[in-house]
Amino acid sequence: MIALNHTHDPAARSWLASANVPGCDFPIQNLPIAVFRHFRENEAFRGGIAIGDQVIDLARVVVVGCLEGRAAEAALAGAYHNLNVLMGLGPDAWQALRHGLFALLQEGAEGPKVDALRTCLIPQVAVEYNVPAQIGDYTDFYTSVHHSANIGKILRGDNGTDPVLPNFRWIPVGYHGRVSSIGVSGQEFRRPLGQSLPAGATEPVFGPCKRLDYELELGIYVGPGNDLGNAIRLADAEAHIFGICLLNDWSARDIQAWEYMPLGPFLSKNFATTVSPWIVSMEALAPYRQAWVRPETDPQPLPYLNDASNNAAGALDIQLEVAIDTPQRRAAGANPVRVSQTSFRHQYWTAAQMLAHHTVGGCNLQPGDLLGTGTISGPTPAEAGALIELTKGGREPITLSGPGAPDEQRSFLEDGDTVIIRGWCEKPGAARIGFGECRGTVLPARDNT
Repeated sequence: MIALNHTHDPAARSWLASANVPGCDFPIQNLPIAVFRHFRENEAFRGGIAIGDQVIDLARVVVVGCLEGRAAEAALAGAYHNLNVLMGLGPDAWQALRHGLFALLQEGAEGPKVDALRTCLIPQVAVEYNVPAQIGDYTDFYTSVHHSANIGKILRGDNGTDPVLPNFRWIPVGYHGRVSSIGVSGQEFRRPLGQSLPAGATEPVFGPCKRLDYELELGIYVGPGNDLGNAIRLADAEAHIFGICLLNDWSARDIQAWEYMPLGPFLSKNFATTVSPWIVSMEALAPYRQAWVRPETDPQPLPYLNDASNNAAGALDIQLEVAIDTPQRRAAGANPVRVSQTSFRHQYWTAAQMLAHHTVGGCNLQPGDLLGTGTISGPTPAEAGALIELTKGGREPITLSGPGAPDEQRSFLEDGDTVIIRGWCEKPGAARIGFGECRGTVLPARDNT
């Protein structure tokens, strides 16, 4: 676990005024990283660090030479078209880069290196982003006990028995997803086609998904990997986590219900996954750690998933919200409607436990691999992380209501809908740490027959 240090001082300010604005996602205490280029310019993508409303161009940082030593090595590794090389360098390099930039960005910092850094700033409104890593493998977990219970009641009925399947409380359940369809915020995708079994039917039908859903998740990027056959111990797991992003793992619920047994999701999940561009470091999140606890009546983890440091501070209080924007609201100039808000602290398994379990059988992770947390739902109905929960399986549509446009109802997503996920950490005595947003839009299905 990373100890608090001077970069977490809530009183620290930057000479860049936009980084000091209340509610800013990217103050000097954050400094997340993405891959960017000038909007619609024929130039290479490269790594950039967010500060206020600007991006620090790491390729330019290397050219002007405003960092030294390990920080300069890390900046060079982050100047490529993806962040895999930087991810593989490990925590000491990541910290050196963050601390080096923090020193140059602080209010009152002066000198030739500060002047050089000023030439590396590009307004965020002038850039576009790409998926920040070459993702070799993507694993999606299922780690919210509240989501598991809600889905169990919807699929199997509320018959007084435990709706959570027995293995959920013993292992971080996961499956391997599709890498090629992962896109960055702003992704537009076609409504998927597939087979589904209508209610009361004995034979499936083929056609566009009728129960399209979002899934509120976080993404965990792997840093240094492990050799095939060598597991990563839980106590060491966070040294292998580069950082965290927002993630929407879209789901075709009607296709999923027909195909998921016996081998799990396939066409219902492989058509699109959307990630936010910015990756927030574990160091920046240090003030928002909480004890990881579970009910005393639940089974305690097996030894390889149990560690004192994880128990003491493995949970992260990351606030998350989902909003839906519709064609009707956009046409009227009305704002999107927030439909739920929850926190990552409610997850039944921690990020470190997911990574440790992933490798315990000998699987070798690599820099840039991506782990999804699974749908993040809280203990109350308003904290559900997917429409299937909010609408009780589609039986109780939600109303999208807000000034500027007529009310609309949704059981599941319609063509033209945009889902916007936002995340942040905030509490008294600590700087606000934001994740930006993760935005994706549903387009009509294409006839592939």
